Amino acid sequence: MHLCLHFSQSTFSLCPFRFMATNDLMMELQKDSIKLDEDSEKKVVKMLLKLLEDKNGEVQNLAVKCLGPLVGKVKEYQVETIVDTLCVNMLSDKEQLRDISSIGLKTVISELPPAATGSTMTANVCKKITAQLTGAIGKQEDVSVQLEALDILSDMLSRLGGTLYSFHSSILTCLLPQLTSPRLAVRKRAIIALGHLVLTCSGNIFSELTEHLLAELKRNESTSTTRTYIQCVAGISRQAGHRIGEHLEKIIPLIVQYCNVDDDELREYCFQAFESFVRRCPKEMDPHISSVMGLCLKYITFDPNYNYDNEEEEEEMMETENGEDEEQESDDEYSDDDDISWKVRRAAAKCLEAIVSSRHDLLQDFYRTLSPALISRFKEREENVKADIFNAYISLLKQTLPTQSWLHSSDASGKDDVPLTMLQNQVPNIIKALHKQLKEKSIKSRQGCFSLLTELASVLPGCLADHVPALIPGIVFSLADKSSSSNMRIDTLSFLHVLLCNHQPELVKVIRPLDKPYTFDAKPYVKDLFPGTLKRLKAADIDQEVKERAISCMGQIIYNLGDHLSTDLQPTLKIFLERLKNEITRLTTVKALTLIASSPLKIDLRPILGEGLPILASFLRKNQRALKLSTLNALDILVKNYSDSLKPAMIEAVLTELPVLITENDMHVSQVTIMFLTTLAKVYPSCISKISSSVLAEIFQLVHSPLLQGGALNAIIDFFQALVLTKTATVGYSELMKQLTAPVYSSASAGASLPLHKQAYHSIAKCVAALSSACPKEAPATVNQFVQDVKSPKSSPAVQVLAFLFLAEVGRSTNLSAQRELRTVILDAFASPSEEVKSAASYALGNVSAGNLKEYLPFMLKEIGSQPKRQYLLLHSLKEVISSSPADSLTPYVEDIWALLFKHCECTEEGTRNVVAECLGKLTLVNPAELLPRLRKQLSAGSPHARSTVVTAIKFTITDHPQPIDALLKGCIGDFLKTLQDPDLNVRRVALALFNSAAHNKPSLIRDLLNTVLPSLYNETKVRRELIREVEMGPFKHTVDDGLDVRKAAFECMYTLLESCLDRLDIYDYLNHVEDGLKDHYDIRMLTFIMLARLSVLCPSAVLQRLERLIEPLRATCSTKVKAGSVKQEFEKQDELKRSAMRAVAALLTIPEVEKSPAMAEFSSQIRSSPEMASLFESIQKDSASLPTSESMDVS
Repeated sequence: MHLCLHFSQSTFSLCPFRFMATNDLMMELQKDSIKLDEDSEKKVVKMLLKLLEDKNGEVQNLAVKCLGPLVGKVKEYQVETIVDTLCVNMLSDKEQLRDISSIGLKTVISELPPAATGSTMTANVCKKITAQLTGAIGKQEDVSVQLEALDILSDMLSRLGGTLYSFHSSILTCLLPQLTSPRLAVRKRAIIALGHLVLTCSGNIFSELTEHLLAELKRNESTSTTRTYIQCVAGISRQAGHRIGEHLEKIIPLIVQYCNVDDDELREYCFQAFESFVRRCPKEMDPHISSVMGLCLKYITFDPNYNYDNEEEEEEMMETENGEDEEQESDDEYSDDDDISWKVRRAAAKCLEAIVSSRHDLLQDFYRTLSPALISRFKEREENVKADIFNAYISLLKQTLPTQSWLHSSDASGKDDVPLTMLQNQVPNIIKALHKQLKEKSIKSRQGCFSLLTELASVLPGCLADHVPALIPGIVFSLADKSSSSNMRIDTLSFLHVLLCNHQPELVKVIRPLDKPYTFDAKPYVKDLFPGTLKRLKAADIDQEVKERAISCMGQIIYNLGDHLSTDLQPTLKIFLERLKNEITRLTTVKALTLIASSPLKIDLRPILGEGLPILASFLRKNQRALKLSTLNALDILVKNYSDSLKPAMIEAVLTELPVLITENDMHVSQVTIMFLTTLAKVYPSCISKISSSVLAEIFQLVHSPLLQGGALNAIIDFFQALVLTKTATVGYSELMKQLTAPVYSSASAGASLPLHKQAYHSIAKCVAALSSACPKEAPATVNQFVQDVKSPKSSPAVQVLAFLFLAEVGRSTNLSAQRELRTVILDAFASPSEEVKSAASYALGNVSAGNLKEYLPFMLKEIGSQPKRQYLLLHSLKEVISSSPADSLTPYVEDIWALLFKHCECTEEGTRNVVAECLGKLTLVNPAELLPRLRKQLSAGSPHARSTVVTAIKFTITDHPQPIDALLKGCIGDFLKTLQDPDLNVRRVALALFNSAAHNKPSLIRDLLNTVLPSLYNETKVRRELIREVEMGPFKHTVDDGLDVRKAAFECMYTLLESCLDRLDIYDYLNHVEDGLKDHYDIRMLTFIMLARLSVLCPSAVLQRLERLIEPLRATCSTKVKAGSVKQEFEKQDELKRSAMRAVAALLTIPEVEKSPAMAEFSSQIRSSPEMASLFESIQKDSASLPTSESMDVS
């Protein structure tokens, strides 16, 4: 160390030595272990400051780099010495010294510890620098010094604004005069500095600044300063938009007035200001939106020096160049370079884009006024402006999309379709406007066209059907044009791909519909489309993306036009074979081949099957899941459509790969494999017998797995039925039955518990029932055997459960009245000691009754009335009857059932009430027109119990697919939701559950009621002191909050509304309640953390405005400590809470521009400086990196 100092001190020594010594010094300073005593500190500091004035630039640069690590190693007064010297040097006459000193100051500032660490050094040093800088800015004649000083000040304000609190007013006083500086660069930097200042300054200073700006805007001394003031307003609103909200009433009229001044730059800044207001203060901008939109629409066409009117006639002339020359001559005195009107148009387009993306609720107005205006401007001559016009239109299309995806298309009520219909009517104009653009020289314009068309095709699938002939020349031009970049081609091909996918029945219908008669002759287009795509398909040295698009495109062409390709077909298929062997393109090729094999044109694939099939078989061994699935689909289609061309040997090669694929670890792959096996069993029954043992072992394993359900289970049932029908000896009926039920019988010990998982019994019962229905001769014997099993006292509970579930499956579809003793057997089982047997018997009774209503239903109703002990089980059976019987067969019994249910709707037992409610709800679906009004009447009558039953019943009438009851429900659900104000707590809770179910499954039912319902919903999120009571448990007192369940239900509703009705919420009001939830009970905090994460994706700008208030509770959660000696659960609970809070923090950090918030910056540095929080944050980030991009709770 001393050596370094010695060398660097000896100014006489050669420059390389000083360089090396300084370099060594830097290395030393970067080590953590280094400790300096006071004497060395002085020497090092003095030395470095001297080296900053070194004649050699290299040495100066190194010396500056040493300052960084030095700041953390020396005492505070030394840092102040450094800063003083640097500030003085900044005012020096030597330019090089000034530059190096300003770099030095920036280095020091970036190394100062953040204020949160509690170090006083930062505050003191900053104050020193600020005092010097404000002086320098104020009195400096030299512009470059001013610029540097402003730059450093901005740096400091953005990193450490809060620390300079006491200086804010002097900084403001120093910056405001700079806005009138004769140098534009100075004004610009002053605006940036003010932007950083408003992030942390107090309300008074902010008001002082806005008052000043308003006064100056009113004075309008010169256009040049007015421009600057408008830029400044826009800059402030971009940085701290939420603060400027309250001043907008005064600001907007001024800016509107300046839009009409004839100065292009001024107008551009006005629109930039509008854009930032719209993005940052959507709520306050609401009253001004229409006037701002009017201005945008006026100025988006503002092109005073160019005449668009005679374009139409000039088109032909423009093709030849002379049109251009005439233009030139007439416009001699005016050159295009002076014309900056395009900047006004661009700013207006950007402002429109901001309005469109933030105001979903105005969609219909947009389509009325904005859409035609934008379409008419697609002819814009300046490509930068055109790009923004395209962006605004794409934004409009994107806004049109969400309503469909949330409101599962079945639920889009007529009203939500209005924008789509309006868009549909404008499609011809869009195509007409884009048609010319697709032939433009400019690549940027063409890419814009294709992005717009791609978006259009995905918002309105099929809308381009009638316009394909107009688009084809443009597509071919972009693919074949020499000047097209590979990105241009990718965009074109991806549009073509979307076009072909979204217009499967249609575009293709355009060129060549395969599902109905057509008049349009596709032949002439084949010669355009085919060679273009073939060229890309053959090329080996192009982008992978282009390769993949070319393969899928060619697949589509062969699917639709294969019979026109005559001799070209086989060579093209051979290329596909080559692409199959290539690891990069194999997946896309498998998908393309699947498409070709399913073509109704019966494309001849024989030449490639011999070589292709073994390759496909080998893919089943690969580790890539998508490849396995696509390959199984391809094989399935090939076996179905090309069975005569496949030899048994080929099939066997595939068969050996299948058993491994059947496993509960991947149900979907198993399902697709079993579906393929079913096809094989039907097409090649002989092959199946060869592998039946290995495949069956795996399938039985699946049947007995707790995870089996849905699609995979249905696939297995189909397979068993196909298998039994192959009449192969080794897999006959009795053999399969034995294997299926073996685990149940083998464990027939007297133990009461079930050896398999409950789900497995249902699966086995369904499979056994399917086998009996495939072999009707065997069925009666099987039914008898199971009835005997139930009767026999020796049967274990497991056997009885299986028997009942089997009888339920069979009884639902066939009339079991031949079994005389069945009814008594079931009722006896109601007294069984095993709960599982009881519930299986109740399920069986319900299903057997559904198969034979006349005999069983009156009997069941009588039992419910007379047997209070069995009532719960019998009501469950009744629920099964109502769920599984068709409406018309139930009609004669509706009145009796209804009367009976209403006797029990006030039962004190909540479990029973819920079953009654479910029965009522499902019964209402049988005859909604008559029964729904009856339920509504019951609302006013009855006890709280009865009301809660009725409200819950309505919940069971709402499903996620369209039902005849929907229109009736929409009319009266408001009355049921009035129970959100019911005096009884429990009724309010079930009303919230009803609301949540509606918002989740059929948002259209409640979208229009939100204005009246939301206040009641928000009311339930508040903590009610009167519901909190103390319970004594032995020596301890324990607080119980009876209102917690209701609050939880209310927050769950709020979460659901985010997904389905976001456009109808006042997000700021909503955030107030989220904020309260962040400080509530454990369960509710967990919920609101998830909401916060979702909000930061859905409406980042609103969250950004509230950031300071939202971060506090997060910080509190992340830094709580559990009391020592607490129980393990308490530690786990806190840990889970912290993880959840940290996930919310991680989500907030993804919001663009969040780093500008001082509160967030401070919290981030607090996380980094606390080892515990930092490690938690890292683990959260690792988790989120391994997850798929969308949140797991994402329903949209």
